[in-house]
Amino acid sequence: MTIQVPVERAQKIGNTPMGLRRIVKVTGGEFEGPRLKGTVIDGDDWLLLRQDGVMQLDCRMALETDDGHVICMTYSGRRHGPKEVMERMARGDEVDAEEYYHRVAPFFETASDKYSWLNGIVSVAAGHKKSWGGVYSIHQVI
Repeated sequence: MTIQVPVERAQKIGNTPMGLRRIVKVTGGEFEGPRLKGTVIDGDDWLLLRQDGVMQLDCRMALETDDGHVICMTYSGRRHGPKEVMERMARGDEVDAEEYYHRVAPFFETASDKYSWLNGIVSVAAGHKKSWGGVYSIHQVI
């Protein structure tokens, strides 16, 4: 499926022993794939910019399908690239997804019988940061 995730301005926590920490509030969004479709209810992405320039992503979201089922989605991942590309991205410039690495591993949890198949899968996703948030192309690992 593809998910679009708009976010609010980052809340800067500061330089912690682990790196530069920020928290970004997910403000909605939509997802659609061959087996499910719906909206993003709520979420947060805890970002950590490490000393080596790698951004660690740690996100939790609640999704609601168009037929009223709730699904929890979590993912962790990494985003990095050449310094000049990451600087452009940090300024809010639109950067082609081919210029940097942005991958996450989403997992799902739901009480829904209809979507219970999500509870047992492993998935991977390629991300693309936009000025308003992010877009992820999520694929089940077969």
